[in-house]
Amino acid sequence: MSKGSMAGRRAVVTGAAQGIGRAIAERLLGAGVRVCLWDADATLAADVATELGDNAFAEAVDVADPDAVATATRSSLLAMGGIDILVNNAGISGPNAPTWEYPIEEWRRVIDIDLNGVFYCCHSVVPMMREAGYGRIVNIASVAGKEGNPNAPAYSAAKAGVIGLTKSLGKELADTEIRVNCVTPAVARTRIFDQMTEEHIDYMLSKIPMGRFVAVEEIAALVAWLASDECSFSTGAVFDITGGRSTY
Repeated sequence: MSKGSMAGRRAVVTGAAQGIGRAIAERLLGAGVRVCLWDADATLAADVATELGDNAFAEAVDVADPDAVATATRSSLLAMGGIDILVNNAGISGPNAPTWEYPIEEWRRVIDIDLNGVFYCCHSVVPMMREAGYGRIVNIASVAGKEGNPNAPAYSAAKAGVIGLTKSLGKELADTEIRVNCVTPAVARTRIFDQMTEEHIDYMLSKIPMGRFVAVEEIAALVAWLASDECSFSTGAVFDITGGRSTY
C-alpha cells in the first residue's frame, strides 16, 4: 500500500475497544486515518480512544440496536465531518452446543449482533457514502461462515450471512466508487476465547495447517488494504486469512 493512500480518510470501526477491532483501529490511525471507535463498552472505548491519540474518537453503541446505530452515525459524522470507511467487526461467539441443544435466546443474541448489526451499520452509513461518492466497507466474517463449525451453529450461520450480505451489497454498489468486501479469518487469540470451551478452541487449532492462530495484526493489515484507495477492482469478494484451512 503506497504511503499516504489513506491519509485524511475517516473511519468507523465497530467492536474497536479490544482484540481485532483495536488492531484495525491502530493500523488505520498509523496510516493517517481518523477513526471513531464504536463499542458497547463505553468506558473501555473512551479509555482506548484517549490512549490512541487525538485522531481517535469513541462512541458507545450497541450494534444490535438500529436506533443506537443511527445515533452513533450522526455523532461520528459531526465528530469527523464524514465517514469514508466502515469496518464491521463487532461480534460474539456465543456458547458451544449442538444445534438441537443450543439456547434459543443465545441464538437470537448472536444473530442480532453478528449479522443484524452488520446490516444496521451498512443501512445507516451507505446513504452518506453514496452522497459523498466514495466509500470502503470491510466486514469481518469468519471461516466458520464458509465451512460451518460444529457446536457453533449461531456463529457459523451469522458469519455465512455476513458473506452473503457482502456479496449482495457489493453488487448493488458496483457502479459507484464504494467497495464492499469481507475477510474470513481463522480464529485469533482474543477475549472471544473466554466464550468458548477448551475443546472447541483445540478443534479450531487442529484445523489450521500452519498450526497457529492468526495474529490480530495480520488481520488488520489485510483490512487496511481493503479499506484503501488501492482496493479499486475488488467488491463483493471474500478474502481468506486462515493459515491454509480454507479450500476455496
